[in-house]
Amino acid sequence: MSAVLNRFEQIAFVASATEEADNARRRLSHRYGSTPPDNADVIVALGGDGFMLQALHRFMNTGVPIYGLQRGSVGFLMNEFSEDGLIERLATAAPTTVRPLIMTAVTDTGDYAEARAFNEVSLWRQTYQASKLRISIDGTQRLDELICDGIIVATPAGSTAYNFSAHGPIIPLGAPLLALTPISPFRPRRWRGALVPEQARLEVEVLEGRKRPVNAAADHTEIRGVSKVTICQDNASQSIVLFDPHHSWDERILAEQFRY
Repeated sequence: MSAVLNRFEQIAFVASATEEADNARRRLSHRYGSTPPDNADVIVALGGDGFMLQALHRFMNTGVPIYGLQRGSVGFLMNEFSEDGLIERLATAAPTTVRPLIMTAVTDTGDYAEARAFNEVSLWRQTYQASKLRISIDGTQRLDELICDGIIVATPAGSTAYNFSAHGPIIPLGAPLLALTPISPFRPRRWRGALVPEQARLEVEVLEGRKRPVNAAADHTEIRGVSKVTICQDNASQSIVLFDPHHSWDERILAEQFRY
């Protein structure tokens, strides 16, 4: 146990811009000491789920695990906040490795943009008219024309977020799947989404893009006026998240399916 405790001696505290989160950072830094993130054994992120996503992107591929403490409005990705026993909690926390999706977008002006998403890649209409999308998976066209407000490609980690709000399925964390979920589909009326292998390469073409403009977003990165978007898992990138053993991410995802 002492070796584990020593491994987490160098803690970097980072916080969202809210007063509540920053005050917690100051108190914890004073109590446990704080080191710059570049020299840290572990990152303690104080805020909500949005800030945790920012931390996952910021410290991606560093090998430094991130332990979230809830000081925001939504805390699905966070552990319960307490100032006591932090070293012991870090020592017993269970690591989960998450890999992002990589989105490559072509705009209607012919420019290319790339971004990564740990939660989801989403496309949505930008005018009063519904979007028209064509969907292909691994080079095979699956939907000639989907008329809808948009579409979401969610990872298991992100399946409880925007995807679930759009009536998409919750995916257990270890399942090698992605959720493909339409937003307010109009045609075809019976299509309500699909589960696809995590290694699949998805391509979404925007039909009538100048008349029906569509934006795309990978977590916090938004690309305006896209004509085509490809999405696949980035196997070369990863982040490590730490959870208290009595409330692991697997348990949270399972429990979420029984809320009403």
